[in-house]
Amino acid sequence: MSFFKKIFSKEKKETLDKGLEKTNTSFISKLSKAIAGKSKVDDDVLDNLEEVLISSDVGVDTTLKVIDRIEARVAKDKYLGTDELNGILRKEIAGLLSETNVGNETEFTIPDGNKPHVIMVVGVNGVGKTTTIGKLAAQFKKAGKKVVLGAADTFRAAAIDQLQVWADRVDVPMIRQEMGSDPASVAFDTLQSGVTQNADVIIIDTAGRLHNKVNLMNELTKIKRVMQKVVGDAPHDVLLVLDGSTGQNAFEQAKQFTKATEVTSLAVTKLDGTAKGGVVIGISDQFQIPVKYIGVGEGIDDLQVFNKVEFVDSFFK
Repeated sequence: MSFFKKIFSKEKKETLDKGLEKTNTSFISKLSKAIAGKSKVDDDVLDNLEEVLISSDVGVDTTLKVIDRIEARVAKDKYLGTDELNGILRKEIAGLLSETNVGNETEFTIPDGNKPHVIMVVGVNGVGKTTTIGKLAAQFKKAGKKVVLGAADTFRAAAIDQLQVWADRVDVPMIRQEMGSDPASVAFDTLQSGVTQNADVIIIDTAGRLHNKVNLMNELTKIKRVMQKVVGDAPHDVLLVLDGSTGQNAFEQAKQFTKATEVTSLAVTKLDGTAKGGVVIGISDQFQIPVKYIGVGEGIDDLQVFNKVEFVDSFFK
């Protein structure tokens, strides 16, 4: 019987389980080796566990935090059997995720009071940013929301065209200008159009260049400032998209983008093709930014709302 009560639909949970299968198999295999021949959690087991967590891309700082908590349990309980370790790890990691990810959402929703709800999406090229926007648009539309997209990554014609493909596929309007246009101008036009169309959700794509952080910061700041001329408190969410399959590189991207702009939520993509799913735990903990969405497959419905309970259950399944 599962340690956690199920709150996802059966279909969603099966997709999540399948998407995290490589991560789960790798982690459980390493954990089994770490405690092989041991009946008690001792210093050797803790040292091995530390190595397992770090090699699973949980990150050094988060790993040390988990180890400290388990050491405290060992000191308190005096004798802690290795057969109890899996359950304790579940609880401690779920506890870490709870510090940042307070909700147990299972559906794509937007906060009450914001109409339109403006999401500015940031992230380097190649992480699945445009695909995430397209899938988000599809999910919000399925939930009955009117969605408008804005192609403010004007530095690559391919980015504009790719977003147009998704807009056509999902059947939502997209505002675009020519390649090389001012990104802030596109954002301004998109918000104006969204307000006119009485949109519920406006999603703005942005350029993913990190080679010059000063330029990136200035550009994102300008986009925000110009959007606020149309919707005073926009953007309501700055969503950073990270490629989970890059492991520790995703930490570095998160570090750079959180320096460049105020990131309010995260989407971690491509978890289905990697054993590096532990990166979700580390990034959420280290940056104290909630993970809002995870990508666990290529299908249009394989972008899921991140639910910490179901994630931990699939991680340790």
